[in-house]
Amino acid sequence: MAKYDLAILNGTVVFPYLGPLRADVAARGGKIVAIEDEIAPADAEQVIDARGKLVFPGAVDSHFHIGIYRPIPEDARSETMSSLVGGVTTVLSYFRTGHHYLDKTGPYREIYPEVLALTRGNAYTDYGYHIGIMTSAQIDEIDWLVGETGVSSFKYFMFYKGLNLAASSTAGLDYTMSDIYDLGHLYRYMQAIVRANQKYQQRISLSLHCEHAEIIRTMIDEVKALGLQGLEAYHRARPPFQERLAIAEAVLLADVTQCPLNLLHLSSAEALQGGMKARLDYPSLDIQLETTLHHLCLTYETAHGGIESGKVNPPLRTKEDNEALWAGVLRGEINQVVSDHACCMLEMKRGGVWEAQPGFGGTSLIYPVMVSEGHHKRGLPLARVAELVSAQPARNYGLYPRKGTIAVGSDADFAIIDPELEQTVTTELLLSAQNHTPFEGYRLKGWPVQTIRAGKLMFDRGKVVGQPDGVYLKRPDALYSAQREPVPA
Repeated sequence: MAKYDLAILNGTVVFPYLGPLRADVAARGGKIVAIEDEIAPADAEQVIDARGKLVFPGAVDSHFHIGIYRPIPEDARSETMSSLVGGVTTVLSYFRTGHHYLDKTGPYREIYPEVLALTRGNAYTDYGYHIGIMTSAQIDEIDWLVGETGVSSFKYFMFYKGLNLAASSTAGLDYTMSDIYDLGHLYRYMQAIVRANQKYQQRISLSLHCEHAEIIRTMIDEVKALGLQGLEAYHRARPPFQERLAIAEAVLLADVTQCPLNLLHLSSAEALQGGMKARLDYPSLDIQLETTLHHLCLTYETAHGGIESGKVNPPLRTKEDNEALWAGVLRGEINQVVSDHACCMLEMKRGGVWEAQPGFGGTSLIYPVMVSEGHHKRGLPLARVAELVSAQPARNYGLYPRKGTIAVGSDADFAIIDPELEQTVTTELLLSAQNHTPFEGYRLKGWPVQTIRAGKLMFDRGKVVGQPDGVYLKRPDALYSAQREPVPA
């Protein structure tokens, strides 16, 4: 009987926080059990020759939307399949009550088990969920969500609070299905998260979509009066300064409560400036900064398909904003890069800039963009690539070192990347159900040729070869690790 289930030989292993080293890696029982200068091929049941390739830890795509526009089972199946193309082995998806997703409200004690049941058996990656607390009653469920269901991260949408204040408040309440969704709700929300931090002595955090409802309302009126259309109109209707204003409001409350924050999908130079100012103004606060692939690479002028592909919240902006965000990545200011993947079909994008649904997929491009645009084009160190898309998201959301690194005892999740493989992005290449991509025609160098999860080959040179048997991840991992099987001796 072979010592190992799987061995990856002759590759250059990219260790987060350390760098690339020539090494062989072996797995048994879904875990990494050996990292050696040389492992004999005969010692493993399955051998993968990674000569000339880079062996990265599987990416942790920590900003994902399963089931936002399509039923959860089919969306989980098709979109986590797409994740494998990008070297992603773990996704953390957002879920909230209200319009979209399951179109219902009520206690999470009833709704969250339904979400997990619908996802089970349909994910090609391992998975977890961040939860949006939308009602006053749900705040009282935060302790239960952390301690019993393994949810360690939550979300607040700054621009939803305007829906409750609008002249047509009934429509807003129909969308959020909230009793009240304002800064008072956010304050109570933060207090409950801090109590969970104190009780469990782990990082329980709040993620923020920072856009400012009142500014968006008045700017939409201005843009419509000017008769502007297209993605530029959408950018102008949700201008960068309103991101910075929303950040300023939220971080003041976080300072009062000492709530750990994740500032999501920073889209502009001003948003990054707002995040950095928050760190300077409140040095005791735990503030993590995130941006997306599309905010690094696309603009309202270059997104393929215009409105019908590229509408997203926050909007696509300018080339100058792209470069400001890349500079933040290179300086180490931005902690994680994600896809904000939301499968939104072309038919949902039609009808004009105001009517089209926001969002699109991108999970299949995580490593290709970061290796091509980050490493090859801008000199981003390979270790930093691994940190931004794997190690740091795993740390932020309670999965490290089970996920996010290559170490004995960690899950045997890998993305084997050919750094010289150059391909043009097409919709078909991405293996998503989405029938378009704003990245169409984008040329990228450095693609995964194989993706391995739990020591099993899942994706091999353009084809999915594994099964949708990904497992639900209870977080923070430190609270739940004793419930799992020990690392094979």
